[in-house]
Amino acid sequence: MKRTLTVVFLLFTLGLIVLAVVPDRARAQYWWNASREPVGLAPDPASTPEAIVQVYGARAFSWRGYFGIHTWIAVKPAAAQSYTIYEVIGWMQRRKLPVVVIYENVPDRRWYGNMPELLLEKRGDGVDVLIEKIDQAARSYPYAKDYTIWPGPNSNTFTAWISRAVPELQLDLPPTAIGKDYLGYRMVSQAPSGSGFQVSIFGLLGVLVSAVEGIELNLLGLSFGVDLDPPALKLPLVGRKELNAWFEPAVEN
Repeated sequence: MKRTLTVVFLLFTLGLIVLAVVPDRARAQYWWNASREPVGLAPDPASTPEAIVQVYGARAFSWRGYFGIHTWIAVKPAAAQSYTIYEVIGWMQRRKLPVVVIYENVPDRRWYGNMPELLLEKRGDGVDVLIEKIDQAARSYPYAKDYTIWPGPNSNTFTAWISRAVPELQLDLPPTAIGKDYLGYRMVSQAPSGSGFQVSIFGLLGVLVSAVEGIELNLLGLSFGVDLDPPALKLPLVGRKELNAWFEPAVEN
């Protein structure tokens, strides 16, 4: 009985922490009237001839957003007049369709009301080569017909798959990208950035060491870690928290 009460208390406390940490990031909404408006993070393709790769993340829809983010990749080859978006959308599975979707659209739209964050941007020379590799990786994704919110494969598993296949991106997915560490039946692989290594048991338990991500511990799909360059803590629910500001001297007025 005492053990049960302890578990209930810990879950209740965790719930309060979640609500306190992300009160405005992931409010439940009706999907049909939630905003999908762009927020101005993507350059206008009509006036930007150079090649562009962008990776976005936004708090997931409804209650899931308190725990993690949804990620997607947008590319624009040199001289192209529009962006192509690569992402995994779970509800496509209900229609018995592949969950990987590739389409043209504005890349920086809100994810059903939630503000997107630009996680990575590459522009200019050499980016067209990266775009070709991204397209190839997306079309060879091994879980194109599978989707599981937790621990994966999900939208973050897809983004991590592409990042491993295109290590030149050096993408550091935040700890809130639950599913990034899902490796299926493999136990050892490169880290999601394509550098270093990780050991992961179905995305539920593992460790990651990389020059890009730092050191991370995965426990039940939740990531805890530290990064040294720049110094940062990586926490589940909260995300990445830079430590530079902690060591800056106070400025007197």
